[in-house]
Amino acid sequence: MKQIGDIESFDVEAREGTLYVRHNLLISDADAFIQQVLLSLKTFDQDALEVNLNELQRIDSIGVAALNHIRKKMGERGVAVHFIGGQEHVRKKMKLFSMDETIKLQSETRSTFFEALGEGFYGFVNDYLKSYLILVANVVYWSVSDIFRSKLQRKGEFYNQAVLIGVNAAGIVAAMAFIIGLVLALQSASQLRHFGADIYIVDLTVIAMMREMGPLITAILVAGRSGSAIAAELATMKVTSELDALKTMGLHPLRFVVIPKMHGSIITMPFLTFLANIMGIIGGIVIAYWYLDITPLVFINRMAESLTNRDILIGIFKSLVFASIIVVTGSFFGLTVKHGAEGVGRVTTNAVVASLSLVFVADSLLGLIFY
Repeated sequence: MKQIGDIESFDVEAREGTLYVRHNLLISDADAFIQQVLLSLKTFDQDALEVNLNELQRIDSIGVAALNHIRKKMGERGVAVHFIGGQEHVRKKMKLFSMDETIKLQSETRSTFFEALGEGFYGFVNDYLKSYLILVANVVYWSVSDIFRSKLQRKGEFYNQAVLIGVNAAGIVAAMAFIIGLVLALQSASQLRHFGADIYIVDLTVIAMMREMGPLITAILVAGRSGSAIAAELATMKVTSELDALKTMGLHPLRFVVIPKMHGSIITMPFLTFLANIMGIIGGIVIAYWYLDITPLVFINRMAESLTNRDILIGIFKSLVFASIIVVTGSFFGLTVKHGAEGVGRVTTNAVVASLSLVFVADSLLGLIFY
């Protein structure tokens, strides 16, 4: 035992498989206590050790940590350490500053597969699906209402978003659509030639591009290009507290940031889709002329016979649905960012994956409805 000022320090005694800890075990005693106890128990050869705390008057968090350290070191030697006795305030501090109860509780409440599945589904519905649907409702409402409230919109922001989302993506959309139309017609030509049905390459290429491939290719490219940009922008604004600053100024972040993006995408996506359709059909014309000797004039005349207004409207409607999905999904993940700059990259990746997944699901559902 040692004396520090007027405070009586710890005293330890090992006797008959029990370690008695007396007086006070505070932060100033922790290092000396650990060294003295380990030295006293150096030759301890029993399977269990009881630590009697009945005569311990005071203890703090470091003292609790010192006792737990002794138990860990003895456990490495195969000795089980049990704490017994202690005044009420000592027992409360042992429980408060020790992780043993939490670890024990976690090990005792291990979930089964179906419990984990149910908890995961509940967490998905409560944390993601509900918030996503609320965001969809808010964006749809403000997208419609703000059309008639021009004073609430940033001047020129609609045009900026239309250029960023639509005009700047025209080149890559046209190039990829032309390649897809080329490959689609090429693969079809090799099969149709065997049956003498060369002319039907027109029907296949035109209808596939108008109703399916054109809107889908455009949505994939816009989701990868603009959807990721939307998520990254909103996530960065949240991390840097710019969204909080907008709230402080009395501006709603969704109406100030998201709604112009929704308006810009809704207007430009049908034009991008139409451009993709035209370029895909041009790719089909090239293959039909080179491989099947179908002249462009014949191709266009046949296209006028096989294509209907319904096919065109279905493609336009799909493009509007896809545009809404991309903007809402990118905004949702951007607004749920956590963990600073690291989280920005994570939510950007998740936004692109989720956008593409929802686009494919929506395309499947619309296909079942319209076909």
